[in-house]
Amino acid sequence: MQKAPVERLFAGTVGALVWFALGLQLRLAIGFSVARGFSVTHGIIVYFGFFTIVTNILLALVLTTACLRPASRGFLMSPALRSASLVYIAIVAIVYSLLLRHLRTAGAAFVADSLLHDVVPPLYFLFWIAFVPKGTLRWMHPVYWLSFPVAYFAYILVRGALIGSYPYAFLDASALGYPRLALNGSLLLAAFLAMGVLCVGIDHALRPRKFNAPASPAPRSASG
Repeated sequence: MQKAPVERLFAGTVGALVWFALGLQLRLAIGFSVARGFSVTHGIIVYFGFFTIVTNILLALVLTTACLRPASRGFLMSPALRSASLVYIAIVAIVYSLLLRHLRTAGAAFVADSLLHDVVPPLYFLFWIAFVPKGTLRWMHPVYWLSFPVAYFAYILVRGALIGSYPYAFLDASALGYPRLALNGSLLLAAFLAMGVLCVGIDHALRPRKFNAPASPAPRSASG
């Protein structure tokens, strides 16, 4: 079986799993808001406020593209973008395990949380190991990859100032104050940077090696 069909099958299966979990989480977010007297729009705003959601949407787009257009050379198929996605989902899994797992509830919410935080990250890591070309990343890439979490932090600060709600307690400016928020944000960015450096290190370790063929001995002269 060739690599391309295997990649398409794996990417399609994991991508479908991500889309299912995202859809389930959206239904739960809207239902949660409506049940408390808020609008559907409020539920959608809450939904897109979570870094888990925007990161898994990015993964779903990457995996869907890998399934439907494996020969594409577009942005979503670039090794740098697919590697950045690994960094983001790894931080999602780690932060969830360390700080948020105790908030998990039962039922459909348990299924959605488990898929998005526990199941998808290792499956995407396997996808990255097996199918993303290695050896193209540079040591400056982790710095560039910080633009995504920085943009997210800026978004939730503006969003929080407008609606008075923050998606995570450790990023709640109204409860923590901006000095503590700045510290928490800096620690998170340092974690993203460290994970990015680790990703590049693994990429370099797995890059294809070029071996020089041994030189052929010089032909001996007839008189030799």
